[in-house]
Amino acid sequence: MRLHPQPAARAVTDDAPRGPLHGVKVLDLSRILAGPTATQMLGDLGASVLKIENPDTGGDDTRQWGPPYVEGPEGPTDLSGYFMAANRNKRSVALDIATAEGQAAVRRLAGLADILVENFKPGGLRKYGLDWEAMRAVNPRLVYCSISGFGQTGPNSHKPGYDLMAQGFGGIMSLTGAPDGLPMKVGVGIADVMCGMYAAIGILAALRHAEATGEGQQIDLALVDAQVAWTINEGVNTRLSGEAPLRRGNDHPNIVPYGVYETADGHVIVAVGNDGQFRRFAAAVGQGALPGDERFATNPARIRNRGALADVLEPALRAMTTAAVTEALEAGGVPVGPVLTLPEVFETEQVRARDMAVDMESDGLRLPLLGNPLRFSATPVRYRLPPPRFGAHGDALERDDPFED
Repeated sequence: MRLHPQPAARAVTDDAPRGPLHGVKVLDLSRILAGPTATQMLGDLGASVLKIENPDTGGDDTRQWGPPYVEGPEGPTDLSGYFMAANRNKRSVALDIATAEGQAAVRRLAGLADILVENFKPGGLRKYGLDWEAMRAVNPRLVYCSISGFGQTGPNSHKPGYDLMAQGFGGIMSLTGAPDGLPMKVGVGIADVMCGMYAAIGILAALRHAEATGEGQQIDLALVDAQVAWTINEGVNTRLSGEAPLRRGNDHPNIVPYGVYETADGHVIVAVGNDGQFRRFAAAVGQGALPGDERFATNPARIRNRGALADVLEPALRAMTTAAVTEALEAGGVPVGPVLTLPEVFETEQVRARDMAVDMESDGLRLPLLGNPLRFSATPVRYRLPPPRFGAHGDALERDDPFED
């Protein structure tokens, strides 16, 4: 695995403030991405997370979703890049919930936990006696988050859910891609990730309720529901107009000019958010007369005449270098930026300064990870535990409190 130079993780000393969720206990029965994204967030915030993995499958499916893998002395480990992206600050315990012993262990853990996260098919845990009703009887204050493709109800509730299916069913693919090209998924599993973020928010709200009342509850969260929710302005535009939005590539449906433009030596992002910025933008690229043309004087007019405006702007920007466009627009106070590759992203001073590339160590191996973007003034995110090897913390079950840090 070729690694680009990256900064070490922000140093955290033993006397650093504990995370805001210190003492919260999370039982993680989830796998792949949405659930693990949520539980990693909780772990980053200080919660103690026990990840239950199936010994018959070698653990979380994403352990095999590579290459790349972290390379050990004897070859590839079970730490794929995909797995590591969503599984730090957790301990791994191998349990077969199809057995009576495994079910008893999960019930014991649920009795001690504050939160349980699972992403089995609706009803899939009932046959093991680990469903919400059964767990509520064990622990009435438990926050039980169920993540599935289509939710616990509805005509599609029985169908499996994967990120690609959610992007297709939830409409985002119909908006993404070139106008004359195929519908296109987002380059990462964004439906899963956003579902995980909604899960973390819902869990924290339910946890506050449980702490105030002693009453736990089930959170029913669907990949498709989350996907529909974050169609944001295009979803509301559709409901308002009754019309299906067009794919516009990198163009914005409600703001013009706003997109990626070719320059003499590359590409540049321009984001003109109001008419004042448009006047400064036009002047900076040598087209100062454009704001006086009624076709382009206001944003609604520019939307109606986006093709005619593009016919003027695209040749003007292609005649300038990326550096020249950037310098001119920054001087004019117009939002402008580069299109970086990921290796370039991790080499920028901004990413380094914000600790968005962090290293952890496990058994002498360097694990290159992404930083958590949350910045707390009193309780900073702590990178306490590296992504675990499969079943590495089975001894936790022998403790009186398996969640104890």
